Amino acid sequence: MITALWISLFFVAYTFVGYGFLLYFIIKIKRAFKGKPVIPVVDDTDLPTCTLVVAAYNEEHFIAQKIANSLELNYPASKLKFVFVTDGSVDKTADIIALHPQIQLLHRPERAGKIAAVHRAMEYVDTEVVVFTDANTFLNADAITRICRHYSDKTVGAVAGEKRVQIDANADASAAGEGFYWKYESALKKWDSELYSVVGAAGELFSVRRSLYQDVPADTVLDDFMISMLIANQGYRIIYEPEAYALETASENVCEELKRKIRIAAGGIQSILRLKGLLLPFKFPVLSFQYISHRVLRWTVTPFFLILAFITNFAVAFAEKGVFYELLFAAQVLFYLLAILGFMMEKRHIRIKALFIPYYFCVMNYAVLAGIIRYFTKKQSSVWEKAQRKM
Repeated sequence: MITALWISLFFVAYTFVGYGFLLYFIIKIKRAFKGKPVIPVVDDTDLPTCTLVVAAYNEEHFIAQKIANSLELNYPASKLKFVFVTDGSVDKTADIIALHPQIQLLHRPERAGKIAAVHRAMEYVDTEVVVFTDANTFLNADAITRICRHYSDKTVGAVAGEKRVQIDANADASAAGEGFYWKYESALKKWDSELYSVVGAAGELFSVRRSLYQDVPADTVLDDFMISMLIANQGYRIIYEPEAYALETASENVCEELKRKIRIAAGGIQSILRLKGLLLPFKFPVLSFQYISHRVLRWTVTPFFLILAFITNFAVAFAEKGVFYELLFAAQVLFYLLAILGFMMEKRHIRIKALFIPYYFCVMNYAVLAGIIRYFTKKQSSVWEKAQRKM
């Protein structure tokens, strides 16, 4: 029991905290020998041609702002194209886009999911680089320039931007928890990128070399993750660029955020099964180490180790194996009580920020368990299941 407890605690601690500390330590050593990475300086004349692709489904409340934001991006006009896909939309999204001749609009009445829309858009992309971004996110003015400058390095096959969650003073658990999570994720991605490569990109903002792009299967759930990782699997690096960011509002509430997290977890299992070659370190040892540490553990065994740690700690503590194990169990009970209290306060719309982190942490891990079940029971569709965002 004690051995099982310590194994469980190790994997939980390593997944959520230990990998970050280890990564930071490795980066410090690397900088001591090689110095900080040099950010490329590229003139406008040397920037690659680029197409901004937006897949929008029933986004009439955001699309006018998205169009204005896209057209205001600082990038040589002769080198930047826009392709918006609105397949399946039944609101005014396509009509609003059609008012702007600068944008190539692709629309069909049939809804086949986001990845089908992306595949169709790629048929019209003839530039060196393609940038993907969501319809309900807004980019900083220099985002495309900051991203595309990295393609002067021939080892770079994809560039991931930063996701930022807009949080106001009255943020609920979904907003505050998601915001904290993405700040931590951004730090990990920055260090991952400096060590070797980011392990996957988020669909809010990422780009790839057009020549390296591969269509993913039509039933792919996490198309953004798979598109970027297939490029990494070709031996190219995915760079993280925090100066290119996509700003979006948080999910409408925890239930909407949970829906999104379950879908991501189901897609994570699917991705692991399809990228099983990266689980072996023979071809790309550093990438495999990053991939397993940052993604695979979170999406597979760690939530089960959380449960095992609680059960074995209970057994060891009540078997009178020492005060330490009793205190450890008391700490676990306190943490979960705080999460339950956070849930109760959230239901009553009482905002206590100290409770958001344990509550959101438990929601995330529950989502992984639910996602695993959903994937293996074949209940996860690749068709968009949009989470409602705060307006």
